[in-house]
Amino acid sequence: MLSQLRKIGNSRGIIIPAALLEACELGDEVDLRVEGKTLVIEALNAPRKAWFDSYKPEDNVDAFACLPIDDASEEWQW
Repeated sequence: MLSQLRKIGNSRGIIIPAALLEACELGDEVDLRVEGKTLVIEALNAPRKAWFDSYKPEDNVDAFACLPIDDASEEWQW
């Protein structure tokens, strides 16, 4: 497919047809890199993106409750 670079400020841009965007599964953010003299545009792969959003901490849980109580009042010796 032939396309032309377009001037955008001091940079250049290209219009990517919707069919190509869908076929490559490109979203709003992409990874750009140069391999030799080839510009590679790749879908951004963020497998852990928003993985913590659904976390809900347990209420009123004492994390140290299962540990034994240290009754020794003497100092440790190293």
